Amino acid sequence: MINRIRNRHFFFLDVALLGLAAYASFVLRLERFHLGAFWPAFVLFGFTAVFATTFSFYRLGVYARYWRYASVDELVLLIVSVGVATLSASLFCFVTLYLLPPDWILPRSIPIIFFMLALGATAMPRLTVRSYVRYQYRLQGLPPGKNVLIVGAGDAGAMIAREMQRNPHLGMIPIGFVDDDPAKQGIRIQGVKVMGQRQTIPELVSRLDIRQVIIAMPTAPGQTIRQIVDICEEAHVQAKTIPGIYELLDGAVRVNQLRDVDIEDLLRREPVQTDITAVTALLQGKRVLVTGGGGSIGGELCRQICRAAPAQLILLGHGENSIFETHNELRQWYGHSVDIVPLLADTRFPERLRTIFQRYRPQIVFHAAAHKHVPLMEQNPAEAITNNVIGTRHLLQVATEMGVHQFVMISTDKAVNPSSVMGASKRAAELLVHQAAAKSGRPYVAVRFGNVLGSRGSVILTFKKQIAAGGPITITHPEMTRFFMTIPEAVQLVLQAAVMGTGGELFMLDMGEPVKIMDLARDLVELSGLRLGQDIDIVFTGVRPGEKLYEELFIAGENYTHTRHEKIFVAENASRFVPADLDEMIHVLEMAAHQNDEAAITRAFRSLIPEYIPLTGETAVFPAPPLSPNRQEQPRPAPVIP
Repeated sequence: MINRIRNRHFFFLDVALLGLAAYASFVLRLERFHLGAFWPAFVLFGFTAVFATTFSFYRLGVYARYWRYASVDELVLLIVSVGVATLSASLFCFVTLYLLPPDWILPRSIPIIFFMLALGATAMPRLTVRSYVRYQYRLQGLPPGKNVLIVGAGDAGAMIAREMQRNPHLGMIPIGFVDDDPAKQGIRIQGVKVMGQRQTIPELVSRLDIRQVIIAMPTAPGQTIRQIVDICEEAHVQAKTIPGIYELLDGAVRVNQLRDVDIEDLLRREPVQTDITAVTALLQGKRVLVTGGGGSIGGELCRQICRAAPAQLILLGHGENSIFETHNELRQWYGHSVDIVPLLADTRFPERLRTIFQRYRPQIVFHAAAHKHVPLMEQNPAEAITNNVIGTRHLLQVATEMGVHQFVMISTDKAVNPSSVMGASKRAAELLVHQAAAKSGRPYVAVRFGNVLGSRGSVILTFKKQIAAGGPITITHPEMTRFFMTIPEAVQLVLQAAVMGTGGELFMLDMGEPVKIMDLARDLVELSGLRLGQDIDIVFTGVRPGEKLYEELFIAGENYTHTRHEKIFVAENASRFVPADLDEMIHVLEMAAHQNDEAAITRAFRSLIPEYIPLTGETAVFPAPPLSPNRQEQPRPAPVIP
């Protein structure tokens, strides 16, 4: 029966209870039930107060709330609404009675008494409904759910606890919080007590029959997450987490976002501040084109660009399935506010690009389309050249002709002292961007960063598939090391770099500390609940052609300086590395690719990029440290970063 109560029922209940509260105010003030000479004042105040309060409830949205899930916000709304109504009714009555015969008197304490009684009269039935709903599952004899411990007594933890309390059907009961902040110990949040620091998790799990630990710390670095996961494993309790801050750009945290702790969480870095206002100013109301829009980086670019409300987003890609899926996702979330246009095109066909640019007139271009797999490009060098180099050249030519204001190319750390065809092709593409910037005088820039976690074909996904199949996990070399960052973080920094570009710069994202692939495999095995060497094995297969044990981030001779953003460097003199005869050299490279002449391709790359030294599987096992490359040549000095 109580589940059928609606706001219209509350309205009639309010009228009755508010009238009773007005009468009780006079009774308490006069200390008698018979009002005598105060009847006229009571009638005036009673009718005025009932009308003012119900009108205030309507105007301020009290009757628009769903009281089954009421919280502190609704209680504050009630207090404000009753206060406004009491003040309005009191002023009206005092002014009116001042103009009437002197025997009509309203005691000054009546409004104060009425405020307290009216607040209780209107809040009591609503809170009764809220309390009944909260415990209705128990009243019906349904299982109460599993006990949950929340790590992190901040905003995210409070949101998670509140949603569990509002939705008993989730089967999760927040028993307590754990937080390392001494100031929070013993306090209650949403009625749930902070019971200790992270070291107390095993004791709380045992004493309170905790079945699940939720890590509600979206800004915590990976090291902290790793420590909490280790504690949970020792306590033999399941740990789940919410997405990191880069995935929670809207700030909302919901129970349906809970997931198992993944490798991305263990490698999570401390969040950096981004100038959202500047990024929005760059993109809002603009026509933006993203190549490779169906890929991992391109797709995330599209998501974050849509949040900045561009006038139009042109989603361009070569694979129809990936473009179809990305377009459907974007249309579902942003189709009401952004004109999203999915287009199939290959950047190797300039006339097709020219037709698209003539029709849609993009103002900003993000070029994320590229062949990226190192071993595959070693076997298909002609494809790497025609797609990564010639495709970029065509795109730049059309963008320049059509007056594209800003152009941002996604590059890679493999373009630094490249040892692979893929790396060399991306370095050649960087040079083309610098050339176009110099010729057009527009902010055409390249942004260089390392591997991203979870991209298609990444080592993480390969390891997960191998673990699911029962192993073994294959690693090329025990010392293989790479730089990693999450896709949302990389894209946020790319957009930030785009804001800072003035023309010809090469931006380098701060990739943090390098990570051994062996450590990644070990973490993934442990997160899967398996034991390395017992449940699953690791097999070393040998370094593949084109692979280095250590990726490098900087090229000697490029003048790297800090930008106003702590996680972005810029090589301001990158344009001076562009050869005067770049067009002729690219033409020679293109002819070698069309003829599929691998020897000629190597010669053309060596002529264009002197630091390019192809590595076979045998030579790649003797790498140099990241900042002091030494490929059996005279050592290059490490770059100086002020």
